[in-house]
Amino acid sequence: MTAADISTDFFARHLSRHPLMGIFRGQDPSATVELCRRAWEFGVELVEIPVQSDAALPSLRAAVEAARDHGRQIGAGTVTTVRRLRAVQEIGAAFTVAPGVHREVIEASAHSGLPHLPGVATATDIATAQAAGHTWLKAFPARQLGPEWIAAHLAPFPDVRFVATGGIGADNAAAFLSAGCAAVAVGSALADPTALPLLREAVSPVR
Repeated sequence: MTAADISTDFFARHLSRHPLMGIFRGQDPSATVELCRRAWEFGVELVEIPVQSDAALPSLRAAVEAARDHGRQIGAGTVTTVRRLRAVQEIGAAFTVAPGVHREVIEASAHSGLPHLPGVATATDIATAQAAGHTWLKAFPARQLGPEWIAAHLAPFPDVRFVATGGIGADNAAAFLSAGCAAVAVGSALADPTALPLLREAVSPVR
């Protein structure tokens, strides 16, 4: 199995069962773990902890340790450099996510055997990621791109699987899934009891 196949198999296996990924940014370690537990109780299999700076690494570490006890997978987001990739790999991140197509990160992730989800916002981004062997792609920033962007880009790129990320909540998750997204990444909605029924309804037809 090639490195690109590892990424494809990993995201397809986890997100096809439940097309929802958790993403929790800027929380302290204890709050991060609590949000992860709520996501797991909701049925979420994959959770991303963005590490836009070294200050976020303790929260990633706490989430990884909690995930081991629950049999879940924690990934690191905003992995834009090889140095950051090495740091999250040492902590135990099961996958990496980036806001764009960072060639050096794609190559280093492949070399390390870590599934990687590159970010795209243009047709050129999609083509570049595909050329590197990736079909599961993070559509970011999703709210600004809109569901119409998803549908429009699936026409020339029918083999890609978009994970809509950025500004996704109970109010628009269904629209992105209906437009053709394979999954959506949600943050604060997973911590809002009033939003959970709407979120469950949004993802249920896809399950």
